[in-house]
Formats: sequence, structure tokens, C-alpha cells
Amino acid sequence: MTRPKLALFERSLLLPALLDAVRKLDPRVQWRNPVMFVVYIGSLLTTLLWLQALLGAGEAPAWFIFNIALWLWFTVLFANFAEALAEGRSKAQAAALRGLKQTVWARKLAPPADRERATRVRAEELRRGDVVLIEAGDYVPADGEVIQGAASVDESAITGESAPVIRESGGDFSAVTGGTRVLSDWIIVRVTVNPGETFLDRMIALVEGAERQKTPNEIALNILIAGLTIIFLLAVVSLVPYAVYSVNAVGSGSTPTIATTVIRESNLPLAPARRSFATR
Repeated sequence: MTRPKLALFERSLLLPALLDAVRKLDPRVQWRNPVMFVVYIGSLLTTLLWLQALLGAGEAPAWFIFNIALWLWFTVLFANFAEALAEGRSKAQAAALRGLKQTVWARKLAPPADRERATRVRAEELRRGDVVLIEAGDYVPADGEVIQGAASVDESAITGESAPVIRESGGDFSAVTGGTRVLSDWIIVRVTVNPGETFLDRMIALVEGAERQKTPNEIALNILIAGLTIIFLLAVVSLVPYAVYSVNAVGSGSTPTIATTVIRESNLPLAPARRSFATR
């Protein structure tokens, strides 16, 4: 076994990530990211405006609103896709480790000293205290301790070290890990763990339950983006009240502004002009 390596855009992960990106459009998932949730709400509103424009009641051409809605939805889906792709890579690594556990067979010895009498069993059927024979080319079925023999073991799947190590009975180098491979000679190993307690089981649990901690730069950037988003929303929301006030001011004889022109072009109701005291 070699440590599973996945490309940046693994083909087997792209389709599941695309499907997960669509599933993540659920509002219960989107609200966890405030910034993207604002984009998500904007996408919904823009889509409604596009449908309104198709019915002939829009204030802008339908193709223009459609292009804006398309870019907003693309932004939301791309963010969901990136998150789903990262989750898919972790799931793929856990699945590879779990698949190794299910495909390893062991030769269990009834009398520990009799190498000729071995029973073929699955790795998950081994219990603490069982004795197994492992020869060249075999995988170590479970964590244990070498009680007889010596062999060269490839532990690159666990430690990442490409050079094999020697494991022999007695001393400080007698422990073997499930999932490693014996390259030469043979060893007799006494299992020291029960199913669910092996090193592979702990690795799978860590990979499945791991949540990457954000760096200080990421936290600061999120705070900055959230603050800018709030400022942008306040600016956008205040446009209409200021524009209406400007229109009312024009009706009172003040100088027209750009906002007044926008309101007039949008056919918003204008406040009745106030007559000055001199003209009464």
C-alpha cells in the first residue's frame, strides 16, 4: 500500500463536488457564511427581477438582469464547489484507508509456534492476543508486536518514509502497525488491539472528523470582508430614502440632483410642490 495521493482536480471528485455544490444551496447551509449568504440573497432577488422583466414589468432589459443573476449564481456555486471539493478529498482519503482495512487477510496461527497450521481470516476478525504469520509481500493486518523472526517493513503508507525499516522480536523495534507491508523474510506477530482500536481506525476518525483551523490572516480577512459588506448594504439601502428626499426637495424649489433624475426615470411618485409664502 502507498499513501493515497489525489491531484488538485481529481476526476473522481469533480462530479460529487458539483452535486454537493448544488445541495449546499440550501439556506440552512448558506447562512453559516454571512458574506456568501448576502450574495445568495442577492442572487435570489436578481432572479426574481429577471422573471419580472420577462413578463414585461421590469425596469431594465431582461438580458441585462439575466447576466447579473448569472454571475451572482456562479459566485455562490463556485464557493460551494471549492468547499465541497475540499470535503471530498478528506472523504476519499478516509475511504482509501477504510478500503485497505476491509481487503487485508491474515494467517492466524492456532499454536503460535506452528507455522504450518495457519487459518485464513479477515483482518477485522482478529482480537487482542491472536497470533498471525506475515511473510514477504503480505500486509500487516493489525497493530501488534513481533514475537518471532525479523523482516523489512515498508511503513511509507503510515509515516511517509520511503526507506523500509527492520522489525524484529525483542528490543525497541518490535512494534508493527496495521496497513504496513512486509518486504522480505517473515515475522510472527501477536495482535495487541481489538477491532476499532487500531492505528488505521484512529487515522480514519481523525480524517473524517478533522476541521481545519483558520489562520489569523483568514480570520482578519473574513472580518474585513464582513465589515465591507455591511457598509455596502447600508449604502445601497440608503439610496432610495435619499433619492426620495431629493425629489421632495426639488419639489420645494431646491437644485435637482442626479438622484432626482434617477427617481424620475424610475417613475416614482413625486411629492407635490410646496408653494412659497410669497406666492400665496
